Amino acid sequence: MRYANGAKNAYFPINASADQIQGASPRELVLEACSRDNTLLLLDVIEDITKKSPKTATSDVAKLLNTSRDGIGNGVLHLAAINGNYAVLDLLLDQEGLEIDELDRMEKETPLHKAVRYVNELDKKEWDQGLPLVEILLDAGCDPRIRNKAKLRPMDLVDPRNTELRALLQKAEYSMMVGNDVVVEDDDDDNSEDAGPPSDEE
Repeated sequence: MRYANGAKNAYFPINASADQIQGASPRELVLEACSRDNTLLLLDVIEDITKKSPKTATSDVAKLLNTSRDGIGNGVLHLAAINGNYAVLDLLLDQEGLEIDELDRMEKETPLHKAVRYVNELDKKEWDQGLPLVEILLDAGCDPRIRNKAKLRPMDLVDPRNTELRALLQKAEYSMMVGNDVVVEDDDDDNSEDAGPPSDEE
C-alpha cells in the first residue's frame, strides 16, 4: 500500500477529491495532489480557500503553496517535477504569487534541477517526453543559472548524451543574461537622455 508523502496513517486513493480525503489538512492535500498529478484535488483545495476567504484567496493560496513541504523539504513544484507531473505543474504555475525558484531543504535545488533529474532517469527513447517539463518551468521564468548545494546548475546535471536538453538550458541561460544586460543598457540610455545632448549645452 502506498502512503502519501511518507505519512504513516493516511492513504489517499489515486485521483481522490478533497471530499474523499477526510481529516487531511490543506497542506497534506496539496502535497498529495502534486505527488500524484491530481489536478482535481488541487483545484478542490484552491476552490475551498476561495470560498472561505474570497477577499484574501489569492494571497492565502500563494502562502499555502509556498510553505507546503514534505518530510524531506521538497516544495510543491519540486514534487511535481520529481514525479514528472506536467498537468499539476502547469496548474501550479498559473497561481499568482507562487515562488518558482524555491530551494529544497536537502540539496538546495530548484524545481528546474529536479525536472532535469527526472528527464535523466527516463529511458533515452523517452527524453523528448520529458522536455516539456523543463520547458514549462523555463517559460514561467525559472532561473537556469541558480546553483545547488554542490554548486551545479541544472545544465550541469544533464546527461551528456542529451544534447537537446542541454541546448534548451543553454539558450535559456543566455537569454536571461542578455535580457538582464538589455535592462541595464536601457537604464543607462534613459539617464543620458535626461541629461540632454552635449551639443545643446554648448
